[in-house]
Amino acid sequence: MKTKNKSIGSFEAKTHLSSLIADIQKGHEYVITKRGKPVARLVPYRNREESLNTKEIILHFDSIRNTVKGVVNIKKIINEGRKY
Repeated sequence: MKTKNKSIGSFEAKTHLSSLIADIQKGHEYVITKRGKPVARLVPYRNREESLNTKEIILHFDSIRNTVKGVVNIKKIINEGRKY
């Protein structure tokens, strides 16, 4: 089940935490923002013993791919991360 992340401000999240938890139990996900910038994500709890099925893993990769803009040079990123 793929759900779209909903964005919510930190003050509103604090004020409506009970209803957010009810929505999360239904499978919804929220991104909490502070001054318009994402700072946290509220997602349904998943026990570590539960394994993701292949379909869910592909959906996670798709959501990551959708956030990347333009061409990515992996060698350049690796070299930028190296100190020596």
